[in-house]
Amino acid sequence: MSKQFDCTNCGLCCGPVPITQYEFKKIKREVKKMPFFLVDKLMNQERGPLECMFRDIEEDKCTIYKARPDICKMFGFYEDMVCPNNPEHATKSSSDGYKRVNRNTRKSPVAGVLSVDINWHDFK
Repeated sequence: MSKQFDCTNCGLCCGPVPITQYEFKKIKREVKKMPFFLVDKLMNQERGPLECMFRDIEEDKCTIYKARPDICKMFGFYEDMVCPNNPEHATKSSSDGYKRVNRNTRKSPVAGVLSVDINWHDFK
């Protein structure tokens, strides 16, 4: 296994993105720091119904990377969340992934799915 995860910014991990209430608050703080032109740009980009609203389609990057949800941090490292561009990194067991998700949702209930249950009006 290589030491570094070579992200190609393909976006395959960018949806659907369920978030907890704690993550929602963290993301909301990050959105408040965003310049208006970036928010406007993201709001007006065409994307699929399950694609994360914070993925900048034109720049191929996550605009809330510092505050990204735990599920995003997990992608590519667990058996059921294999990145097709870096499959060798998916070495953690699915059961460990479920335990991690359950632990997080016990601490903070699920708020919803970005771009589905949670949209731009929720970040005003």
